[in-house]
This record gives sequence, structure tokens and C-alpha cells, in this order.
Amino acid sequence: MARDGSVVPADPQAMAVVKKKTQSSRSWILFDASGKGSLLDVDKYAIMHRVQIHARDLRILDPLLSYPSTILGREKAIVLNLEHIKAIITAEEVLLRDPTDDNVVPVVEELQRRLPQVGSGHQQEGDGKEFNVGQHDLEGNEEDESPFEFRALEVALEAICSFLAARTTELEMAAYPALDELTSKISSRNLDRVRKLKSAMTRLTARVQKVRDELEQLLDDDDDMADLYLSRKVASASPVSGSRGGGGAWFAASPTIGSKISRASRASLVTVHDENDVEDLEMLLEAYFMQIDGTLNKLTTLREYIDDTEDYINIQLDNHRNQLIQLELFLSSGTVCLSFFSLVTAIFGMNIPYTWNDNHGYMFKWVVIISGAISAVTFLLIIAYARKKGLVGS
Repeated sequence: MARDGSVVPADPQAMAVVKKKTQSSRSWILFDASGKGSLLDVDKYAIMHRVQIHARDLRILDPLLSYPSTILGREKAIVLNLEHIKAIITAEEVLLRDPTDDNVVPVVEELQRRLPQVGSGHQQEGDGKEFNVGQHDLEGNEEDESPFEFRALEVALEAICSFLAARTTELEMAAYPALDELTSKISSRNLDRVRKLKSAMTRLTARVQKVRDELEQLLDDDDDMADLYLSRKVASASPVSGSRGGGGAWFAASPTIGSKISRASRASLVTVHDENDVEDLEMLLEAYFMQIDGTLNKLTTLREYIDDTEDYINIQLDNHRNQLIQLELFLSSGTVCLSFFSLVTAIFGMNIPYTWNDNHGYMFKWVVIISGAISAVTFLLIIAYARKKGLVGS
């Protein structure tokens, strides 16, 4: 609509560009601590400003670029790139890319279910129940002590491990029958089928290996694991961790800090002095490392089975090749024997006068008959030997 109130016709090309921009800009979904999701209509610069990361970190999450699986700990965010799961996790929210993707939809549903902290609604009770709420928090601390970023990280790790395990199971169900069929009948169709399955297994193994290597690298470096404790950083940077007296009273009377920092973050204030304590995260990573390592072992077993099948097929082919060589050698020996009799027959068939052939015309007939009989017997012996060795059909 123009400034004077008249309706301006829309340009189809401009509408297409706007629609394309809208679709590309709505490729992020934001989850807060309560598990509520909302689509973000922002560009990459707004994302960088919101979570305070560099452009090189955001470039890792670009679906148009091929980056290996990565878990990066930054000052105020965790950059997560695990196959199709591309997310940015902070101490208070999760940004997930491409929420409408078929492989990402289960992750979205799981984040909505598991991000809300159990028992957080009890904090809204009156003053008369404050002591009971605090006591309930201490009693249920073991159940709800996981920080927000670890709950989000666990959802992502569980999703990618389950996804790769499912792909491995599907590959096993297709590969083992195909390999057994190939061992029973070697044909071009079965060979091509196994070749495609082996290529798929190689690609899947590389994907699983990348995730496993990233988890192993994190487990080997305590400093990298310490960088993932975002709630601890927020708690240590807040005025609560100050040494002045009345700091605890200030925290209790501050609804802003109380709403932003979960009870897990407040519980971590007790151990905030020990920044190298990464036992909780180490146990979390070790659990999924063992799971992804088990998936890799399945693929390794499948590769060994394929190699064994290839060795078995090569042995079969070598055996048939050796039998053919034996048959060729035997036929060559028979040909040499037959050529001797052919030589005798050819000599007798020439128009050369022989003095010893005078008045003995029957000699030529007997030589031809005997040569033919010996040739027939030799041919029958060759056929019998070939049948015994299985070189020809019965």
C-alpha cells in the first residue's frame, strides 16, 4: 500500500525473494528453561550478538558447509555440530537450527519434554512455605542437580547416538543376508549389491568415528570440559559469589537472578571454588562415548565379516581358476598324444611309394582303426577325469 492509501500491486519476483528470505531466516528455534520453543526471524549477526560467539563458530553450523562433528566450549555458549544436530547452548536457552527437518523434529520434541526442570514450579509458593521449598530442594538435589546446558547437551548426544545406532542396525539387517546370499551364489547382481552396502558402511563408519573422536578428545582434556560448565561461569560472575557479607541475602531477595539461574546453578555455587571439578560432565560424556563406541564396534564387526566374505569368494575363485588350469594342462597333454596318432595317419595317407607297403594294403586300414580307437579312449579318459574333478557337468 502506498503512502496515499492506494494499493500497490505486488511484484511476484520480489515476493519470491521475501518468501525465500523468510524461510531462511526462520531456520532457528529458541528454547528457554521452561522448554517453550519459538521461531526466530533473525539473521546470523543477531544470533552472534545474542549468544556472543564469533563468526567462525557460527560458520561451523552452516548446513551448506561440510564441517566434522564438533563440540566447542566458549565463554557463554556451547557450539554443537553433530551431524544434522546444529545447536547453540547457553546457560539459559538453546538455539536449534532447521527445526522442520525430519531428523531434527524428534530432537525438538525431546527438548520440549526434558528441558523443564522437575520441581521448579514450587518456587512460586508463598513466604510461609519458603523453608519447606528449600528443604525439598535439598532433598531432591540429587534428582535435579543437572544444569540446564547439560540437559540440553544430553538430549543432543542421546539423539545423535540413537540416530547412528539405528542407521547401523538398518545396515546390518541389509548386509548380512546379502553377504550370505553372495557366498551361496556368486553373481553380478549380488556383487553389485554388496559393493553398495560396503560403500554405505564406509561412509557411516566415518560419521560414527568423527563423533567418537570428538567425545574422546573432550574426555582427554579437563580444560575443555570445564569450558562447558556455563552455569558455573554465570554463578561465579554474578554478585552472589562475592565475599562481602550480605551477598547471600542479596541473592535471596533478587528475583531476576533467581529466575535466570536454576537451582542446579545455585547448587553449583557450593563447588564454584573448584573449577577443575568436571566429574559430572565426564560421567555424562563417558556414557555416550561407550554407546557410540559400541556402534563403532558393530560396524567394525560388519567390516570384518565383509572382509571374510571377500576372502572366501577369492578362495572359491582361485579354486575354480586352478581347476581350469588343470583341465587346460590335461587337454594340452591329450592334444599332444592325439597329434602323434594324427602324424602316423598323415604319413600313411601320403602318395609316397613304400616298398614294404607292396601287397600289404590292409596296413593302412589297420593303422587308421587303431589310431581312431586310441584317440577315442584318450578322449573318454579326459572327460572322465574332468567329471571327477568337477570341471564339467555330468
